[in-house]
Amino acid sequence: HRAIFAGEINAMEFASVSRERFQIEAIEYVNQFYREIVKQPESVRELRRRADDQGVKSLLIMVDGEGQIGASEESERKAVVENHRKWMEMAAVLGCHSIRVNAGGPGDRGALRPRAVEGLRGLCEAAQPFGLNVIVENHGGWSSDGAWLAAVIEEVGLSNCGTLPDFGNFCIRREESAQGRICVEAYDRYRGVTELMPRARAVSAKSYAFDDAGNETTIDYGRMLKIVREAGYSGYIGIEFEGKTLSEEAGILQTKALLTRHINSNSP
Repeated sequence: HRAIFAGEINAMEFASVSRERFQIEAIEYVNQFYREIVKQPESVRELRRRADDQGVKSLLIMVDGEGQIGASEESERKAVVENHRKWMEMAAVLGCHSIRVNAGGPGDRGALRPRAVEGLRGLCEAAQPFGLNVIVENHGGWSSDGAWLAAVIEEVGLSNCGTLPDFGNFCIRREESAQGRICVEAYDRYRGVTELMPRARAVSAKSYAFDDAGNETTIDYGRMLKIVREAGYSGYIGIEFEGKTLSEEAGILQTKALLTRHINSNSP
């Protein structure tokens, strides 16, 4: 994402960069890089052609910035569903299996839960004609409470409603401090991933830094991948490097190498 923000990579070239630079054959799009493209049907079709030419699968679109699905007012929640429709259309053209959304909104976990259920149900119903899943990531706030989010997904009660467990992102509440925003209420990441894996349609391997042996220094990847494997998950695992001590390219390659090492050594 840094290279795209900096203009070093054109978002239309995402598939070729993934294939040629990283030998990765499946990608997850982030909607903020395609806000103009989504308005241009021919550009969306061109994005699909480029991925197909590279033999790269388009898996999902991560959708942010389209409103809170657990908003206080019903009219707001309905508007959020409509805001996501264009991304559903784009995902269908690209051949994705899902859109990833957020389950945010005001209030405590009890007040938010029924609104999040209602909003997600509306999203899932809207996604059904496109043949898409709607999957929710632990992405801050109450969505980072694994038990809460798992209960919400269960209550929605639709087969195309699922989760995207992220190895990081288990901070429920942050506050400003002299050092910047810090997490003051965290959720156990291993417990959270365990709770979210039964409905997982995608998984995000977050990474920050590595030791000399190539192990991630914040997250026990062996433990995480054991949780993923024991849940019976057989889909793709996405790479999401957020570190600052390595270049973006080096961080992606280190994460890929770590995942490959663990997956190859723990094959069922």
